[in-house]
Amino acid sequence: MATRLTHLALPCRDLDATIAWYEDHTPMRTFHRRVDVDAEVAWLAEEGSDIGLVVVQSFEARDSGEPQTILSPFAHLGFDVDGPAEVEAMAERGRAEGCLHWEAEQLPPPIGYLCALTDPDGNVVEFSFGQSQEAFGS
Repeated sequence: MATRLTHLALPCRDLDATIAWYEDHTPMRTFHRRVDVDAEVAWLAEEGSDIGLVVVQSFEARDSGEPQTILSPFAHLGFDVDGPAEVEAMAERGRAEGCLHWEAEQLPPPIGYLCALTDPDGNVVEFSFGQSQEAFGS
């Protein structure tokens, strides 16, 4: 049996704001969107990727105004960028937008140079350069 990771699903409070944030801050684009009986759902992925992000706005959560569960304080999504200048630019952008979570810093291998922002629901999104893909077997 062959098994592979296809997606990560996250709840969100405002589907449009979440889609806009990921499309503005990452290379992911929406390729599927639908309304179900109790939720609105969007699938996002990078072009050519086999792994996507599914964001779900339940109507109950939307109507109640209750905060959504977020990834724990250290759990995060990780994106690779082309160089240290891009990490710096993301940190500056996050600072300006009030969503900087981790300042840019150099960490030992296999981690590399990174910073992190938070999405509209408070989930942590890391941007790194120099992470060793050897750590993941590729």
